[in-house]
Amino acid sequence: MNKTLRKLKEFNTENCITIIATTHRTKPDYLNDGLRLKNLIKQAEDRLLADVSKNTATKLIEKLNKLAAEIDHSKNLESLILFVNNDIAEYTRLPIKVEDRVVIDNTFATRDLVRAIHLETNYYILILSQDKIRLIEAMNDKVVKEIGAPFPFENTQFFSKNREANAIASKQTSLTAEYFNQADKLVDHFRKDNPLPVLICGLEENRNEYLKIADNKSSILNIFLNKNKINDAAHAIVSESWEVVKEYVVKQNNSRKEDLKKAVSENIFLSDTNEIWKAIKAGRVQTLFVEQGRFQPAVLKDDEIVYVTDAERSNPEVIDDIYDEMIEENMKFGGDVVFLPKGKLSKFNGFGAITRY
Repeated sequence: MNKTLRKLKEFNTENCITIIATTHRTKPDYLNDGLRLKNLIKQAEDRLLADVSKNTATKLIEKLNKLAAEIDHSKNLESLILFVNNDIAEYTRLPIKVEDRVVIDNTFATRDLVRAIHLETNYYILILSQDKIRLIEAMNDKVVKEIGAPFPFENTQFFSKNREANAIASKQTSLTAEYFNQADKLVDHFRKDNPLPVLICGLEENRNEYLKIADNKSSILNIFLNKNKINDAAHAIVSESWEVVKEYVVKQNNSRKEDLKKAVSENIFLSDTNEIWKAIKAGRVQTLFVEQGRFQPAVLKDDEIVYVTDAERSNPEVIDDIYDEMIEENMKFGGDVVFLPKGKLSKFNGFGAITRY
């Protein structure tokens, strides 16, 4: 997801179309997902035909329909997002609930990708043993995928056939360390393109040995599942791992809420949209706080944000969601975003920012 986000943020051009659709994992629900997507593409078609030349609209609509035809809805998760412009046509599945919508702007609407990265917990589970090592990508309590070749990485080389040598603890420890070292390099290879945190699932003594040789210790969570589950089904491993990770996430989120309370008391919290926008442009905003499910169409007039109604959302000059625009702009300056449950920012109209100074 991080890789997709980085790629999409490189585009700043006309007619970036984002189609965001609710989907379903199971039959018969997913059988209607294709029709839902078709209806959203029709909305995009109507807007394009009204706003751009017929030739441009036709080419983009053809790309949308071609991309939609490639999608196997039996593999759907909770949502589906299509990204299409003159240069790319891609889709991604997300295990989060979304609000169906069509966004046509100069940039892609990446808010739901950002939300999936920050609100949901995307992580690797490294299932560790001295005989075999597996790697699973998970999102909360769901399996995203189990990484294939070279995983599972079996120990066919780093062991001694000599019983006397095996009896010598230092010899066996050295062989295990070399096996773990090779596995660690494979894990880092996958993390290079998708740098997620790693939860170790394995016996404590194996985890301790692995931490001694790990090149990127900061990527490994300081919590772990102290069980030997090397031969368990992926969904069972993820289910138990999530119980460990969830407690960690709750503590992290509570910490961010405390940051918010402290910022208000120290007068480094902003809630006026235009004040926040100016602070973002000046590189002063550290963290944006947005309530889940909050979207706001707006226009920029002389670099001032002016809210418009949902009925005006399809007008060419309207930014479909100004919060998405502000999140993207703030990330350029190294800022981050926290999504809070609905109602947590009610006295600030659902949106606020902590400034650096």
